[in-house]
Amino acid sequence: MTLLAEGEVVVHGLVPWGSNYTFLVTVRGGGSEALAVYKPSRGERPLWDFPAGTLCRREVATYLLSRHLGWPDIPPVVLREGPYGLGSVQLFVAVEQEEHYFTLRDRPEYRRAFQRLALFDDVVNNADRKGGHILKGTEGRIWAIDHGLTFHAEHKLRTVIWEYAGEPIPSDCLVDLEHLRDVLESEGSPLCAALSQLISTAEVEALKRRLAVRIRQGTFPLPRRNWRNVPYPLI
Repeated sequence: MTLLAEGEVVVHGLVPWGSNYTFLVTVRGGGSEALAVYKPSRGERPLWDFPAGTLCRREVATYLLSRHLGWPDIPPVVLREGPYGLGSVQLFVAVEQEEHYFTLRDRPEYRRAFQRLALFDDVVNNADRKGGHILKGTEGRIWAIDHGLTFHAEHKLRTVIWEYAGEPIPSDCLVDLEHLRDVLESEGSPLCAALSQLISTAEVEALKRRLAVRIRQGTFPLPRRNWRNVPYPLI
């Protein structure tokens, strides 16, 4: 994380498939270097429902929450200044390029990872969980990326993972969610303080409410009526 936060950022070029300006970079410092993905806030495409320039902050807030929850696996990401201004810098992970959610969802060894991801996306209110945002690392780990459209105070959940809708939440996942709730509700919560530097107070409070609902219901979320429950495109 120190390398990502403090190293020199050397830009190689634009990532061609990004909807916003996304750069492949090398971060160098202290005799080490790593490939990373840099998303400057001023390169974000304007959206009608998310405040301008906030997507990179939401990327970092999502990673921070995943670290406290213990899942899913999101590559480390920091908010920092770069060659094109403030943005998120996320570690680049080597993946199997032909694999994504729709090629992996029927493999039983990934069921738990996808269950956790479905719960996580509900909690962070992910408006854009495409199949291509779920990657298989070359070491076999499932990685989740692209979390700029998260934490809106209004319902925004759009995801390709609906296989578990209405099923009971596994007990170990429920325990993790309850622990996260306790962390967020604790007096002077450092996590809340950190999130408040990245998203609005209303969005932090909405996060707490979504978490409470998921724990109280004890089941995976159901698609809503009269709502586009899947993103476009699917991959």
